[in-house]
Amino acid sequence: MRFNRILLSTTLVVVALVLQVSILARLQLPGAVPDLLLLVVLALALVYGHVSGALIGFGAGLLADLAPPADHAAGTYALVLCVIGYLAGLTKPENGQLRSATGPMVMVVAAAVASTLLYAGVGALVGDTAARHVGLVSLLASAVIYDILLAPFTVPLIMALARRAENDPLAENTGGADVSTGWMASGTGLRIGSQRSGLRIKAARSRAARAGRIKGVKRL
Repeated sequence: MRFNRILLSTTLVVVALVLQVSILARLQLPGAVPDLLLLVVLALALVYGHVSGALIGFGAGLLADLAPPADHAAGTYALVLCVIGYLAGLTKPENGQLRSATGPMVMVVAAAVASTLLYAGVGALVGDTAARHVGLVSLLASAVIYDILLAPFTVPLIMALARRAENDPLAENTGGADVSTGWMASGTGLRIGSQRSGLRIKAARSRAARAGRIKGVKRL
C-alpha cells in the first residue's frame, strides 16, 4: 500500500480501537459490543479494494486481539476482519464511488452477520465458548442493530477521507498511470492547465483577427 493509505488506515484503526475499548465496550449494552473497528475496515475496503482491505482488516484485528482486556485467542479477530476486508473490497465499484447509501448499508448488515458467525465459528474451533453464554441469536441481532445505528456517522466520513487521500496530488504514487488518474479525477492540474492554454490560444487568435480587420479598414 502507498504511504498515504498506510498513514490514514493506521490512524483510523488506532482511533477506532481506542474508542471501542475505552467507551463502547464499557457501555454494557445487551448482546454484542458496537463494532467501530469493523466499520472502519469495511469503509476503507470499499474505497481501497480487496487487497488493501484484507491487509487493513488483518492488522486491525490483530491489534484488537492483543489490546486489553481481550479474552479470546490471539488471531481470532485478525482472521475475521481479514476475511471481511477482502470480501468487502471485492464489491468496490470501478470508479471508486458509490451512487447511493443502499450498497454500504447492505454491506454493513452482511459484515455484522458474517463477522459474528465467523467469530463464533473460529472461537468454537479453538475452544472459546464466550458466544455460547450470550447466545448466537442475541449476538447477531444486537450486532446488526448497533452497527446499523453507528454506520451513518462513520462509514460516509471514512470513505470521504479515504477518497480525498487517494486524490491528493501530493500523495506518494509509484506509477505514472496512477498520477494521471488522480489528477484527472480531482479536476486539477493537467486539466486546468489545458483549459488555460486553450483560452490563451483563443484570445491570441481573436486579437490577431481584430488587428487584421483594423489594418484592412486603415488601408481602405
